[in-house]
Amino acid sequence: MLLHYLKSSIEDVESLIDLTQKDIEDIKKANHELVFERTKIKNDLLKSFENKKSLLDNELIKLVKDKKESDLEEVLKDEEKSLLNDMKIKLNRLKDLNKQYAKFVVIISEFYNTLLDKVFPCEMEGYHKTHHKPASILKVRA
Repeated sequence: MLLHYLKSSIEDVESLIDLTQKDIEDIKKANHELVFERTKIKNDLLKSFENKKSLLDNELIKLVKDKKESDLEEVLKDEEKSLLNDMKIKLNRLKDLNKQYAKFVVIISEFYNTLLDKVFPCEMEGYHKTHHKPASILKVRA
């Protein structure tokens, strides 16, 4: 079972990596609708990975208890160690891609918020923004 959970978890992480790379490319091309469409798929994959990781953790705990060893390295077979290392590498790759993705999201969010504030100025009450002024006061200069 341990090998099955490892392989299945790695497949989920690989799918998340692939989808995140597609999201980054689509953000660069301003294909935001495609990014939004993939959000549900990514959320489902994330839930699937979390469930499998929980099952994997339980299997590892059970394995250590059954073998009465305190060190996981002594209990695991070479293939299992290799798959765990592979999962670690892929998770780090996903982490790096998510950082890159987040940078794009913040930049685009700042752009749209600044644009909105310029088109529809916002009134300030102390340090808090209140509602944007109504569009009826919008002036067009040509």
